[in-house]
Amino acid sequence: MKKSLLFGLAASVLACPCGDARGQARDILVPQRGAFTSGAAGALSIASVEVGALVEGRVATTSMDIVVDNPTDLQHESELLVPLPDGAIVRDFSFHGNSVEPTTEILPADLARSTYRDIVYQLRDPALLEFAGYSVVRSSVFPVAPHGQQKIRLTYEHVLTGTADRVDYLLPRSEMLAAGVEWRLHMKIRATRPIAGLFSPSHRFDWVRVSDHEAALEIVPKEAREPGSFRVSALLEQEGLSVSMVTYPDPETGGGYFMLMAALPVAVARSEGARIRRELTLVMDCSGSMQGEKIHQVREAARDIIDGLEDGERFNLVTYNQTVTHMSATPLPKDGDSARKASDFLDAAEAQGGTNIHDALAAALCMKPLAGTLPLLFFLTDGVPTTGVTSESEIRALTRSANPHEWRVFSIGVGEDVNAPLLQAIATNTRGAAEFVLPGEDARPKLDRIFRRLEGPMLAAPGVVALDGRGQEDRARLRDVMPPVLPDLFDGDQLVLLGRYVGQEPLRLRIGGNYLGRRREFEFACQVARTGLADAYVPRIWAGRQVAYLIDAIRSLGSSAGDVPGDDPRLRELVDEVVRLSRNHGVLTEYTAFFASDGVDLRNRADITAQAEDAFRRRAFGARTGDAGLSQDINIRQQRGREFLNHRNQYYDDRLYRVEFDNVQQLGDLTFFRRGDAWVDSRLLDRWPAGEPTAIAFGSKEHEVLIDRLFREGRPGSLALNGDILLLVDGKAVRVESPRPAEVALGSSSSQSAPPP
Repeated sequence: MKKSLLFGLAASVLACPCGDARGQARDILVPQRGAFTSGAAGALSIASVEVGALVEGRVATTSMDIVVDNPTDLQHESELLVPLPDGAIVRDFSFHGNSVEPTTEILPADLARSTYRDIVYQLRDPALLEFAGYSVVRSSVFPVAPHGQQKIRLTYEHVLTGTADRVDYLLPRSEMLAAGVEWRLHMKIRATRPIAGLFSPSHRFDWVRVSDHEAALEIVPKEAREPGSFRVSALLEQEGLSVSMVTYPDPETGGGYFMLMAALPVAVARSEGARIRRELTLVMDCSGSMQGEKIHQVREAARDIIDGLEDGERFNLVTYNQTVTHMSATPLPKDGDSARKASDFLDAAEAQGGTNIHDALAAALCMKPLAGTLPLLFFLTDGVPTTGVTSESEIRALTRSANPHEWRVFSIGVGEDVNAPLLQAIATNTRGAAEFVLPGEDARPKLDRIFRRLEGPMLAAPGVVALDGRGQEDRARLRDVMPPVLPDLFDGDQLVLLGRYVGQEPLRLRIGGNYLGRRREFEFACQVARTGLADAYVPRIWAGRQVAYLIDAIRSLGSSAGDVPGDDPRLRELVDEVVRLSRNHGVLTEYTAFFASDGVDLRNRADITAQAEDAFRRRAFGARTGDAGLSQDINIRQQRGREFLNHRNQYYDDRLYRVEFDNVQQLGDLTFFRRGDAWVDSRLLDRWPAGEPTAIAFGSKEHEVLIDRLFREGRPGSLALNGDILLLVDGKAVRVESPRPAEVALGSSSSQSAPPP
């Protein structure tokens, strides 16, 4: 095997861990992963990484400002290694505090791989193996002063990938949960065509439109320590509806998974007369529990919403306690007189009596909106039904069977005593959304923000179907599309649709709906992926959404929990599927968090299914109100609307504390569960081979062969975990031994919690 120049340098450094006669030691710095010391007391650390990127057309210029801390009494001689996208060219490398101009060298992927492997074997640390598929830039040696900092700037360019209608940017970073370096990223994107939307499957980000052709974005502060390569796609404007797809194959089914991104054209969104006119009905809870600040806030929020209507848009107000009262027999067009009438009606509303949710909903849903308008219904309550029909299952059924005019219901729960699953179901069944105003939170601005988001409906009641070669609907081609019912698209909205497809032929889809007041259909096609792991995030995000919908279905059964016996096949089928998806994809929820608990044998399917069912009965069925009920709804809404990876499996517990895990690791298309000092490949859980796993010693010839094989498969990160690794290879279990002694206890785990947001 040909050794790299770096190996020779690293070997000479590592042979003398105490440093040279001048008290110096050398370190290798990898901003994506950390600082790797050659053995001197203490160690350097990567304090922060600030990334600025400019995308112009299909060329990206990326600048990395890296801050290195030296807490030791020694001066450290260091080198920088930075994994780069394919084809990158270094334009600048500089740092402060040294008179010698540093130099850099780019190593192509094959030489970089051997370089990483040599360093790994010398350091006895597998961490760098996850970058074996990237090129690398290597710097010359530079000093880091004792108890000082070194600031480094690296600038490189690379040509971006994507399609004719999409530009994809990639910033290589560590996938490891243990890599806690804080990264901040700011980016500007300038395109030759208008930018219809921006999407990231890896991290949450905020963005603003500078102009039709330019956008600026940054990772949200809470994501600064989240692992994983940063990916963002700019969807370029197309006629009518801008659409692009990413697919990922599933060899076991002969099909695969898809993620569809869609956005409305910018120019159409701004054009006069482009919006579908709205008709609004606001239904307010005026029961006794609304006395005081609640009724005052809701009154003022209602006035703000009415003020926000355009002149001529129709509206009505309905108040309810044990009875239902309409402001007007028919909706009124917005003008000065109707606004004053609404204000007088709100002033007269008093908080007293019980809560008749069923009749209030029924009265609002039966009102006939004006033809050609989009009917929106805001339904506010601070409690559970106490008068009239109080059955949760009957109220749910009402929204499915008694909504002939297709009102979109936006249910708003005020306080912590609401029945969260009921309000969520009311919204879900009507293409609306549920929102909650927490105790101590001001209801007025939150309700106003919800209404402002509903300005300018542009694509109403959209639907998607697959087409065959003759352009006819092919019902067998798509499965498990998430969300099952597509939401209306308003001005500024983006749509991310995930699902499964069958077959290897190009995927042809049609999206149709009420587009700017008339029926329109948009067709597009996509070649399906056959190889490669670059888009392995697609099935994982889909699985998270699918689990959320399954959980919602279980909570729906809980609306009449007394009718769900212990052996109910509906519950067992849903729980089985949640367990399967959670194990295969590493998607943990509050109902399956025990996967990470001590003593749980993940191979015992019957036992873990029973534990999951017990958790659903206690939480999903038994906790419908209060913090315990509200937290479940927050978790479901976040998960089924998720457009990016949940690396740490974060969710909120029954006290509204945020929980996360560091012992479930998602790498490429594989999931690993930590047991003691060992990581177990989830593929082994259902088909554990007979006999003991074959042991592969770290640094052995067999280990090198396995590295090369996983590199070719795109999975080198599978060997970068710290500890023994139990891996499925050719249907057999192998144990890749840690370079340090490790005791494997199949029951141990770790988790952590953080204070509420």
